[in-house]
Amino acid sequence: MKYSEQWLREWVPVAVSTQELCDQLTNAGLEVEGTAGVAGEFSEVVVAKITAVEPHPNASRLSLCRVDDGVGSATVVCGAPNASVGLVSAFARVGAVLPDGTVIGRSELRGVVSEGMLLSALELGLDSAADGILELDAELECGTDLRVALGLDDVVIDIDLTPNRGDALSIRGLAREIGVLNRLPVRVPRIDAVRADTDTEFRVEVANTAGCPRYLGRVIEGVDLSRPAPWWIRERLRRSGLRPIDAAVDVTNYVLLELGQPMHAFDLDQLSGGIVVRNGRRGESMTLLDGHHVEVDETVLLITDHNGPVALAGVMGGERSGVGTATCNVFLECAYFSPQTTAATSRRFGINSDAAYRYARGVDHQLQATAMERATRLLVDIAGGRPGPVVEAVSEKDLPRANRVALRKSRLDHLVGEEIPVEEVERILDSLELSPSWAGDGDDLVWTTTSPSHRFDIAREEDLVEEVLRIHGYDAIDTRVPIVPLPLGRARVNELLDTRLKDLLVDLGYAEAITYSFIDPKVADLFDPGGDPVSVVNPVSSEHAVMRTSLLPGLVTALRTNLSRQAARVRLFETGQCFRKEADGLAQLTLCGGVLFGPREREGWAHDRNRVDFFDVKGDVERLFALGGLDVAFAKAADPVLHPGQAAVVLVDGEPAGRFGRLHPEVETVLELPGGVYVFELEGDAVLARRRRRHGFVSRQPSVRRDLALVLDRAVPAASIESIVRSRLGEMLAEFTFFDVYAGEGIDSNEKSVAIGLTFQHGSRTLTDTEIAQHLDDMLLDLKSRLGVRLR
Repeated sequence: MKYSEQWLREWVPVAVSTQELCDQLTNAGLEVEGTAGVAGEFSEVVVAKITAVEPHPNASRLSLCRVDDGVGSATVVCGAPNASVGLVSAFARVGAVLPDGTVIGRSELRGVVSEGMLLSALELGLDSAADGILELDAELECGTDLRVALGLDDVVIDIDLTPNRGDALSIRGLAREIGVLNRLPVRVPRIDAVRADTDTEFRVEVANTAGCPRYLGRVIEGVDLSRPAPWWIRERLRRSGLRPIDAAVDVTNYVLLELGQPMHAFDLDQLSGGIVVRNGRRGESMTLLDGHHVEVDETVLLITDHNGPVALAGVMGGERSGVGTATCNVFLECAYFSPQTTAATSRRFGINSDAAYRYARGVDHQLQATAMERATRLLVDIAGGRPGPVVEAVSEKDLPRANRVALRKSRLDHLVGEEIPVEEVERILDSLELSPSWAGDGDDLVWTTTSPSHRFDIAREEDLVEEVLRIHGYDAIDTRVPIVPLPLGRARVNELLDTRLKDLLVDLGYAEAITYSFIDPKVADLFDPGGDPVSVVNPVSSEHAVMRTSLLPGLVTALRTNLSRQAARVRLFETGQCFRKEADGLAQLTLCGGVLFGPREREGWAHDRNRVDFFDVKGDVERLFALGGLDVAFAKAADPVLHPGQAAVVLVDGEPAGRFGRLHPEVETVLELPGGVYVFELEGDAVLARRRRRHGFVSRQPSVRRDLALVLDRAVPAASIESIVRSRLGEMLAEFTFFDVYAGEGIDSNEKSVAIGLTFQHGSRTLTDTEIAQHLDDMLLDLKSRLGVRLR
């Protein structure tokens, strides 16, 4: 938010430089992002009045203006459409230098000599656009230097506030902070109640008092909004980044900046029956002041009359009741809307207006009457009119309550790291209007505070510690290196670091993804049919209403996003928490998941363009478990998410530790995915486990290779063969491998042929052919008796 330094100093006359002031605010937690002058550098530009206007004899779009600059009279050729007799404007004398470096001299324009130049706000660097020459207050004295007359030796301070400091979103709030930091009183302008000159009222009713605990309204009859707000109001609005519009809007915006209270002005003649603050009804809609058409429902708080909605409460007014220069009767609104209600409406419609920005962060709920009187006085002084009485609807039980918070001296000293004098603590608490009282003494001293209505963010003891520390000054606390014990960490001999796992996946060509823990219930059911995911109490949207039980929904969604952006080859992984209901509560599981799609290798002359398949994902899973020295086995899986013929479960010591395979075709169809998407999901504890490596010697004896072709039933898994072979041959078997599978001519339709390679090697002696043959015979007999295997 941007604020004028001159305006701030009117409220608190602090005797520090601009840089020191900015440093004070930043160190107190109100970060100054930057500063900028309000106008460019120029010279010899003064206030002047146009005393006569004549048509240019040789140009229909130009006029000749006689200008009084306080010293004499000059003739100026001007093309501005608003040049008129009596207009006070900015005049650049001959020899003046403008912000862009232009030097003004006598110049002849279409046969007439111009002795200077009447300037627009654009030419002075005061605005980014201009419709004509500058229009100044008629009371300004001709010949006065424009910088002095308009206070242009000013600096705009841009402050970035944290969401909890909505109290500082105004000149009043910032001045209050500066006064505390510099131990100075704040010069609060006197705001008296404005006497009602008419009995006219407009009825106000609040149906949703939780969303709007206080609503004030006031009628002002007979206003003339064609009268512009005075220059000082319009200029202060401009310096704060707001565009002057008309007297009513400018006044409400001025009160917003000055006091921090959003207000709204309605055209009373466009309202009917009375104001009702209520929730919307299904099917209702309205057009806002910015031209956007919105449809509302029962969750949206509205300002309505008897004909329907006239404003989104706390966010933006409606086009139907907006004020303009033709408006004669105004209804002023000043209300307190709950932050939760306003934030929800603002977020739903994507409208971050100045009013919504403040209401969502919290507004002083005791400020509305003061703001109404301030706005009334300003509007009547500018546009005239007869104000009526203030009508108020209030629900005291729904207004915020003051927080009573205790601060223990012992706790303060512990968190700060050193002792702040008791007198200093009490001074700070008192200057922050926290009304401190105390009990006890020494380390048992406790201050009890009551938060003022504008400090709705102070709710716990730590908040008070922060307040004391930031006003006392973080730089006033001695910097000391902490002395902490540093015991040796235990050796992680039985587990891997997850960073090592991630590094391996990156080495395998995967990119890490981080997806939402909250997912769509429909997607959750697709990946966990019949499951019972944990519901989110207050979801951001219906698409994030339950907590994930698997990493696959997020990874597959990320895959879809990449495919929509023409990615041809995608490999993604994620490690994260998943949540499942159990009898004794909620279980949080750490899982590691991945998704593969597209060509096996990146395009290149040495690579084919074959696509990934089941064995690619199987190999990656084996590499992950091999990282910790784990031996894994695989078994066929019946998983509703995976393809019936391309699904496997990972077994570690006979226990399930994960799954992998191709997505089920029905899942691919529902998600509009091309075929050939492969996934894996592993239990974090299992894949991060590590076993101590048992070191042995390398045999120096010769090895012998025997290849066998075995015929067996199609339903018998190959893993069963490997298990029996390894068990039967024991340490004599140095290596086992499957290298071929055949089904077709010469083999029954219900059978298959599996080729295995066996490498024999003894640790201390050479094996004989007879000995190897005997072991093979015994092994084949065992396979035949247990699995029905025969030698081909």
